[in-house]
Amino acid sequence: MIRVGVIGGIGSGKSFISKLFKSPVFDADKEVNALYKNNLDCYKKLNKKLPKFVKTFPILKSQLIKAINHDKKNIKRISSIVHPLVRKKMKLFLNKNKKSKLIILDIPLLIENKLYNKKDILIFVKCNRNKVINRLKKRKNYNKKVLKNLKKNQVDLFKKRKLANYIVDNNFSPIIMKRKINSLKNKILYERNSS
Repeated sequence: MIRVGVIGGIGSGKSFISKLFKSPVFDADKEVNALYKNNLDCYKKLNKKLPKFVKTFPILKSQLIKAINHDKKNIKRISSIVHPLVRKKMKLFLNKNKKSKLIILDIPLLIENKLYNKKDILIFVKCNRNKVINRLKKRKNYNKKVLKNLKKNQVDLFKKRKLANYIVDNNFSPIIMKRKINSLKNKILYERNSS
């Protein structure tokens, strides 16, 4: 199984690129949302750490945003509860898909949380600033302050870029991106199988 990690800045289009590979995708953001919605244990732990903010189940993102805006140290408090649960989900995903030729890891903090192996192929998604800002503004819980705090939590983009095996320029139409990713996938499969 070839593990491909898709990395890049917030709003660069990592999830869009991940889907274009047409391979099993582990989408960490999706898993986090599912935890907030369905995991009572996660709620109890967050409620214990942040009783002023996390008051209802399912957990509302707006409550977490308030907590982060109140004190940016709350990002670490939330992460200490959420990240181990996401790791468990990732292990299950890897087990379930171990017979797949190629799997995609769409994890915003892949580098920061050391969730990648030396053998993994890292793809950095770059996108121009205006496109990123427009994309972020369309998000339901768009909040400038929270984004600023989240960005601080992510490894400098320049460092991420240096770690990458491939760089994908996500400034083209979906049709062109589809073709680009398809040929990149074939290249990765060919290179891995011939080495």
